Parts: sequence; C-alpha cells; structure tokens
Amino acid sequence: MLDALAQIFSLIFSVSFILTVITASTPLLLAASGELVVERSGVLNLGIEGMMIMGAACGFAGAYLSGSTLIGALCGLVAGAALSAVFAILTLGLAVNQVAAGLALTILGVGLSGLIGAGFVG
Repeated sequence: MLDALAQIFSLIFSVSFILTVITASTPLLLAASGELVVERSGVLNLGIEGMMIMGAACGFAGAYLSGSTLIGALCGLVAGAALSAVFAILTLGLAVNQVAAGLALTILGVGLSGLIGAGFVG
C-alpha cells in the first residue's frame, strides 16, 4: 500500500507532470490576468471563454490552410478581437447587460468554433 502511494506521489511530482500542468495552464492564466484588468475597470466580461475558443479554432484553421504559423496566429488574433469588438458594441454602444452579452458571446463562440472546426476533425 505504501509502495503504491509512493509511486503515485513520485508520478504527480515528477518534472514532466509539472511541466505539462504549466504548459496547459498558461493560456488560462493569460486570460485570467486579462479578465482581472477588465474587472478592475468595472466591466464583467463573461464572454472570454467564447473569445478564446474562437481564437483557437480560427488560429488552427488559418495555420492549417495557409501552412504558416504566423498567419494562424493572426487569424486567431483577429477572431478574438472581432468578438471583443462585438462585446464592446453591445455593452457600450447599445447598453446591453454585461452578463447577458458575455454569456451570449460564450455560447456564440462555442457554437461557431464547432462549426469552423468541423471540417478539420480527423
């Protein structure tokens, strides 16, 4: 029993496991730090998940179709900026509730990314 626990403990705290966790959590930490800045200014943006997934789907599609990582990164940047602009227009221009607009953008982003990424599955 103790030997099994020692193996599990050594697996969890191995260098490769810790590096994998750091690698996987970096995008979430970047989004959380951006949301922290936005929250400090008084805006509640619940649409960040939709913006991130649209950026990821469009970035992958752009990189795959063009064969260039730089073009893929630019496609992801443009997709995220476009959804951010939609959020800004809704909340600042049309005075829509921030919670409703953010949740709607999350749902929109998840749906559109599934539509965009459907051709790249497999």
